[in-house]
Amino acid sequence: MMYTEHGVQKEELHMKITSVDVRRFEKEGSRMKGRATVQLDDCFVVRDIRIIDGDNGLFIAMPSKKVPGGHRDIAHPINRETRKMFEDAILEAYEKAEVEEPTSSEEE
Repeated sequence: MMYTEHGVQKEELHMKITSVDVRRFEKEGSRMKGRATVQLDDCFVVRDIRIIDGDNGLFIAMPSKKVPGGHRDIAHPINRETRKMFEDAILEAYEKAEVEEPTSSEEE
């Protein structure tokens, strides 16, 4: 059993990714290789997850907004297991997606 910070007993919930949509594109001079939308439990959507080609391979960057001094995630996994679940599902869909022409709004 799990408990809230106030000691109230709660059931452990297991979130599932129920849909992944990836737009894969190649833009000269850009490390961004695509964007993903993930649906959770058929009832919650996270859009604008960026797929980046980093020094050690592909990784995902969660949606963020510009703040003074950098960027701050709008939504993000709070543990390693959930982050891996997102990354595995998105990168698997990325490998299957066909390359599209980027639009002008798809900038880093």
